[in-house]
Amino acid sequence: MTESTGNIGQVKDRHKAVPAVYLILHRDGGILLSRRINTGYYDGWYTVPSGHIEAGELPLQAMAREAMEEISITFDPAAARLVHTMYRAKHDKTGERVDLFFLVEQWQGEPQNREPHKCDELRWFSLDALPANLMHHVAIGIRNWRGGMPYAEIPFTPDHVNPNHRSAPFE
Repeated sequence: MTESTGNIGQVKDRHKAVPAVYLILHRDGGILLSRRINTGYYDGWYTVPSGHIEAGELPLQAMAREAMEEISITFDPAAARLVHTMYRAKHDKTGERVDLFFLVEQWQGEPQNREPHKCDELRWFSLDALPANLMHHVAIGIRNWRGGMPYAEIPFTPDHVNPNHRSAPFE
């Protein structure tokens, strides 16, 4: 898709950002994390329940769908709070990312691993003892939520797309 710049013969490319939602399920000072397997993307790393927003879907609809698909819970969308928004430039060959982090503190059902082919562990972690192998952008989103920072921009660097990069996420 292109857009005219107003000058005859000049056209610029538009970004094609991929929107995604992230569920920070919070209780008793901890959050629920899952460890990825068999996906080809950050396998062996922890993340929060998350997923892409599908065409025609609103962010809270996507978050509710992902919560049911991945961990078998439901929640009142009106009680979900958007606590952080992240823009990741040129994330990978598929383009930029817009990540929406939602906090949910009340839900129905006990979280269960409904995707054992993509997740080999689902467990609660204290916010003061998060795993070192927490996906980088998820670690940044959690840190920024806790710090009251509603927005972040993450420029492209090889470290942000290299799952073998082991820098501490909370430096």
